[in-house]
Amino acid sequence: QVRLVESGGALVQPGESLTLSCAASGIGLGGHAIAWFRQAPGKEREGISCISISDGVKYYGDSVKGRFTVSEDNAMNTVYLQMNDLKSEDTGIYYCAAQDAWRVEHPLKDYEYDQWGQGTQVTVSS
Repeated sequence: QVRLVESGGALVQPGESLTLSCAASGIGLGGHAIAWFRQAPGKEREGISCISISDGVKYYGDSVKGRFTVSEDNAMNTVYLQMNDLKSEDTGIYYCAAQDAWRVEHPLKDYEYDQWGQGTQVTVSS
């Protein structure tokens, strides 16, 4: 059974950094695309980053480009999202999602993914 577990969410102040983790079990990361999405209250879910594990290609949404970095640790079967210079608009529930990489045509679209974690809350507030 595939399971994705996000962790690392917290309350932080604007300008601070935070690293989220997405630990996978039931699947090996190889051959998969792992994406991060977030959903703010009253807003649609937004794709913010994706990493294709087999070739290392990374994608970022415009709102986080230059501030967020996605990476993976195959030995730990975990994908990370390093978030720097956090802003209030980064507040939301952050989810990771997985899909066979060959199936993914639009890496930052949520309909591409069929395995999801439960989410972790990130709040950026002074």
